[in-house]
Amino acid sequence: MSSGSGLGALGILPRVARDALGWRRQAAGFAVALIVGPLLTWMLLLLRSPESITAEVLWYQLLVVVVALIGGLFPAVFAAVLSGLTLDLLFVAPQFSITVAHPLHAVALALYVVIAVLVGLIVSVAARRGRAAVRATAEAELLVSVAGNVLRGEHAVQALISRAREAFGLSGVRLVSRSGEVIAADGEPVRDGRFTSVDVGRDAHGAPEAVLELHGGLIDAPARRLLEVIVAQLGAAIEHTDLSASAQRAEALAETDQVRSALLSALSHDLRRPLASAMAAVGGLRAAHGLSPADRDELLATADESLATLSTLITDLLDVSRVEAGVLAVSLSDTDAENTVLAALDELALPPSEVELQLDPTLAPLRADPVLLQRVIVNLLANAHRHAPEGRPVVVSTARRGGYGEIRVIDHGLGVPAVKQERMFAPFQRLGDTDNNTGLGLGLALSKGFTEGMSGTLIPEQTPGGGLTMVVSLPLAAASSSRSASRGEDTE
Repeated sequence: MSSGSGLGALGILPRVARDALGWRRQAAGFAVALIVGPLLTWMLLLLRSPESITAEVLWYQLLVVVVALIGGLFPAVFAAVLSGLTLDLLFVAPQFSITVAHPLHAVALALYVVIAVLVGLIVSVAARRGRAAVRATAEAELLVSVAGNVLRGEHAVQALISRAREAFGLSGVRLVSRSGEVIAADGEPVRDGRFTSVDVGRDAHGAPEAVLELHGGLIDAPARRLLEVIVAQLGAAIEHTDLSASAQRAEALAETDQVRSALLSALSHDLRRPLASAMAAVGGLRAAHGLSPADRDELLATADESLATLSTLITDLLDVSRVEAGVLAVSLSDTDAENTVLAALDELALPPSEVELQLDPTLAPLRADPVLLQRVIVNLLANAHRHAPEGRPVVVSTARRGGYGEIRVIDHGLGVPAVKQERMFAPFQRLGDTDNNTGLGLGLALSKGFTEGMSGTLIPEQTPGGGLTMVVSLPLAAASSSRSASRGEDTE
């Protein structure tokens, strides 16, 4: 809060007292009258002349005005009476006696008092209005803060509770649900157990949603109005929290239903297709008689290929379930990135014209599971090759970045918008593929899970000029060994 804030240093609302000036300013006014009055009298006696009575009256009048400005009404009246008596005693004939020998002297004394009363009243009213303005500013700031807490939504209830305790100068504030559970609290309740309770919110049956307990202070009438606003905002915050929780539950159910639908769709297409092919091949072998060796070999090859595809799909399903359950088996060892990339290319049987290699021969071995890393690169390469335009080879590069080694798989296809890059790692996502020949859509989900299981990261980037770059980052074996040795030294 800025120094010009209407709230106090601790965020407490200033109170509007009956006497707006306060006892300190009144005491200062009396002190000025008692100290400056005699000093002024001494100075005027030193400078006194037969013609100086007018100046002496004005000097004392100035003293009365100054005291009124400092201390208000009562010090001003005291200074006016004291000044009038001093003038009559020391400066008006007969001297050294308090005698009102002329009616004009009585009028002058009365004017002193009237002027003192008027100036004192003006100062008191101005001070009261000033305090009221400070209070109004503080109330406005509190309302803005309360509204901001509700709009932000997150932790709004706790923020409102803390703000209420600070603003009203209470020892503790608690929000308790109907079941007795403390929803939010700030400060400590008083030991005597006495508190003011206020109902917060109403359900469909008119019962309060919660109870606000105010410990350690009384709420005055001006603060009651602000308390009602805070209570209303607390009710809105509780409702917002309930709605957010309901929305999150609904979103979780929707995501579960979406995954279930995607799984059923994948099973109905991707698993049934190789299974049907295998069954047709086996059925042909059983039913047909007198098949030529070539036909028999073709049916056996079809059955073998279909069963291998089916085995791969089932393995992917099991692996993604292990990844999401956090039970993935990882066996780390020193792994050469170049050999792993070449092995992945051999597995995919991609021709050299469709893949461009930019491998760093000086890259140190990676600390990785060689089997899992090869599956990651195979998935990324297959995905990049499928989306690369004809005539634009997929680029695979390796490089060192600090204590990590990077394997980049770069294509120049259509790419993936930044807003969809996180979603493409979810299971059963096909990145816009509409055919049923691209698997279950588990490749990127598995690749990310495998990489993170090896203490690495898989991050998508936009390829300059268009396309998608998948960056696999894994610890270098030397850096990993150094960190392990350092941790061992620290524990000795």
